[in-house]
Amino acid sequence: MAVTLEQLKNSLRIDGSADDGMLSGYLTAAQSYIQNAVGTDVADFYTAADVASLYDVAVLALASSYYNVRSSLVSTTTISVNLPVDSIIGQLRGLYAKREEELDGESN
Repeated sequence: MAVTLEQLKNSLRIDGSADDGMLSGYLTAAQSYIQNAVGTDVADFYTAADVASLYDVAVLALASSYYNVRSSLVSTTTISVNLPVDSIIGQLRGLYAKREEELDGESN
C-alpha cells in the first residue's frame, strides 16, 4: 500500500487542506528519492509483502522531514541527518540485492 496524502497529514497532525499540494509533492519526491537510492529494476519490489511496510515508513518519514524542514533560512545551524530513512534505505538495499540474486538464479 502506498502512503496516502491523508496518512501523511495524520502523521503531521494537519487538519486543513491548505498545504495539500505541497504535501502531495513531498510524497512524490520522497518516493522517487527512496526508489532511486535503492533501485527500480526489480518489478513489484516496493509492493512485496516483506518490503511494503518498510518502504511506506521511509516515504512517510522523508515526506514529513521535507515538510518540517522547509526553509533553508534558519537562525541556527542545522545538520540534516535523517536516521530513520537512512537505516530503512539500508534495509531496502539489502532486500533489493537479495531479490536481484533470486531473479538472476531463476533466469540461469
